[in-house]
Amino acid sequence: MIATDRLKLRPWRDSDRLPFRMMCADPKVMEHLGGPQTGVQADARVEGFMASQQKHGHCFWALERKADFAFIGFCGLKVCDHKGGEVEGEIEIGWRLRRDAWGQGFAKEAAFACLDWGFTNIDCQRIIALTTNENTRSWGLMDRLGMRRQPDLDFVEPGNPPESLIAYTRARGKD
Repeated sequence: MIATDRLKLRPWRDSDRLPFRMMCADPKVMEHLGGPQTGVQADARVEGFMASQQKHGHCFWALERKADFAFIGFCGLKVCDHKGGEVEGEIEIGWRLRRDAWGQGFAKEAAFACLDWGFTNIDCQRIIALTTNENTRSWGLMDRLGMRRQPDLDFVEPGNPPESLIAYTRARGKD
């Protein structure tokens, strides 16, 4: 689907389920994402990604390292389904990598490719990203991607942990 120098963003395969479950069970990976998830919860996420691909032509795609064909996480675009904020229905970029893939520039490389793909293939004026204030690694990447903090779009999602989700945006045509 999308290839960079070191990565391939592609549709999900059944063989991705086990490494995704393992990633979602890692307390460090899930620290700012509601905590570790069960295999059933992780599988439900994969099903949601696949349904989004089918319905919209994009999702949070599986992320594969070209050097060894290893599944290292996901990165991609989806229609934002977070309840309680003004961003519901907008195009959201997101990523999650297994811990041994952190700090190597993979998330940045994949996210730039997704932004380029999104602005080329999706009719949207901006792409949003959401995280928590405590997730400094994530919002640091948002800054490096040329995204800008939008405090007026922050919100607390009903039924989720009490910390608010903070929003970043990148407008079409901005480098």
